[in-house]
Amino acid sequence: MVTKISKEELEELQEAFGKVDLDSNGFICNDELHELFREANLPLPGYKVREIIQKLMTEGDHNNDNKISFDEFVCIFQELKSSDIANSFRKAINRKEGILAIGGTSELSSEGTQHSFSEEERYAFVNWINATLENDPDCKHVLPMDPSSDSIFKAVCDGILLCKMINLSVPDTIDERTINKKKLTPFTTQENLNLALNSASAIGCHVVNIGALDLREGKPHLVLGLLWQIIKIGLLANIELSRNEALVALLTEDETLEDLMKLSPEELLLRWVNYHLDNAGWTKISNFSSDIKDSKAYFHLLNEIAPKGTKEDEPHIKINMAGFSEKDNLKRADSMLQQADKLGCRQFVTPRDVVSGNAKLNLGFVANLFNKYPALTKPDNQDIDWGLLEGETREESTFRNWMNSLGVRPHVNHLYGDLQDALVILQLYEKIKVPVNWNGKVNKPPFPKIGTNMKKLENCNYAVELGRSEAKFSLVGIGGQDLIDGNATLTLALVWQLMRRYTLNVLEDLGDGQKVNDEAIVNWVNQTLAEAGKTTKITSFKDKEISSSLPVVDLIDAIQPGRICYDLVKTGSLTEEEKLDNAKYAVSMARKIGSRVYALPEDLVEVKPKMVMTVFACLMGQGMKKD
Repeated sequence: MVTKISKEELEELQEAFGKVDLDSNGFICNDELHELFREANLPLPGYKVREIIQKLMTEGDHNNDNKISFDEFVCIFQELKSSDIANSFRKAINRKEGILAIGGTSELSSEGTQHSFSEEERYAFVNWINATLENDPDCKHVLPMDPSSDSIFKAVCDGILLCKMINLSVPDTIDERTINKKKLTPFTTQENLNLALNSASAIGCHVVNIGALDLREGKPHLVLGLLWQIIKIGLLANIELSRNEALVALLTEDETLEDLMKLSPEELLLRWVNYHLDNAGWTKISNFSSDIKDSKAYFHLLNEIAPKGTKEDEPHIKINMAGFSEKDNLKRADSMLQQADKLGCRQFVTPRDVVSGNAKLNLGFVANLFNKYPALTKPDNQDIDWGLLEGETREESTFRNWMNSLGVRPHVNHLYGDLQDALVILQLYEKIKVPVNWNGKVNKPPFPKIGTNMKKLENCNYAVELGRSEAKFSLVGIGGQDLIDGNATLTLALVWQLMRRYTLNVLEDLGDGQKVNDEAIVNWVNQTLAEAGKTTKITSFKDKEISSSLPVVDLIDAIQPGRICYDLVKTGSLTEEEKLDNAKYAVSMARKIGSRVYALPEDLVEVKPKMVMTVFACLMGQGMKKD
């Protein structure tokens, strides 16, 4: 009989799980399970961990993706609880170096439950924020923060700092005019936090379990988790071939450009480090944890990327390799970071973070090095089809961010490539309440060396079949092969219907199950506008009047009267620039009053019907909540 666990134990397990869940996505991989037990100094031998993993793969991997969810992890704990291992585990969590315990009362916990957070993360994030926002006049009331104190958890409470960090990671996400900055009240603070959370979701952060109240109360584990997602998006933004063609230099002899384009930013970053290590004649690394603990790879990396003064106006920065021979790992790490400081790149890690192999913070350290000193040259190769490096469209970016905000696994970096095995699509079906037969119909990774495409094709065929039979989507001319081929038009047709159904489901839940369609949304919009005495109205989601964003602005004011500052809204015969100005204001204001809008301002200006529909549907949802 499986022993039950208490709420307190559940919370402790949740916090421990979060420490190895580097992406804060709710899943860990098999290797991370082993790492959790090892780092916690548990008396659990490797063979036992392998047995657990094997059992999960054959019996309990409910998600069929070789990832371990928190619920599956709890099951492991329940089975082990009768032994001394579980007790050792609980003690190890609380004594683990760098982990602080604090009181917390989240919605999922009982009063008095302890949450834990990483001192190292707090220290790293505070220093990064202090450096990046030091000249922002709107943050002077909270900066600089003391990295050794809990000041960061108070600094985020009014939402201003979070909004600023989001705009640093993805510029122009938030219209600065919509941030409440002076004479803050509980209500205007709530608006700022809504704006921050909904904007974070729009750029792909997973914020499903975080509310404005959590941030206002400064709950450490949630604050640090959100900050890391925001910071990481900014750090990895330019590690993308369409944005940095010099990354083509990382191609190997047996690779095509398409192969390189499939790599995630993290994989490209690792490839970049190994490119420079290879040039230095040093051993390549396979991770940013155990392989960098001795700092020797870092020494060689710094020496390779430091500017040599060979170009006009380029400084010469000499890396002193003397510390490389230091016998003590901690002292060697300190010496290495002194050299990184010469490049202005000491952020994210302390010597102890390097020696302990903190993968999250070392990823930040290396990404910052890349962004400042990539030391790559675009290859002069006539055989490369540079036309393949076109960046993603706005529509593709919106869909990708929507998926990631829902916490799908794996994280979607490249829309078509990451959907080719249909696992993300099948997770989205569950989000729209279409049941998926994971055990009977879905092939899970790792796929066999021979027959991989066949396994993926079976998944894709099943995804299309579900769309037709269960979701009742219009999928004329779409087959599983189109998904595995990455056919843009047909893949987007399916993804759009998933997003549309997800949006409508939210409205139906608010309306006690009453079916909602485009006509119902248009009618609600016009009725709400008329009842508020507005003169604007729309005939459809293709109505050219929407390009001014005035119907959106008026609808927001109708839902929450007095929130729109009409002095900032342009009227009359508008230029394209004025229309965009209105659209930026409208989108940010929609998020500020609580609507999780994924569409971009340009979608309103250009009147893209699909995205326009989502804007009005989200506002309708907010209006129905108000009612």
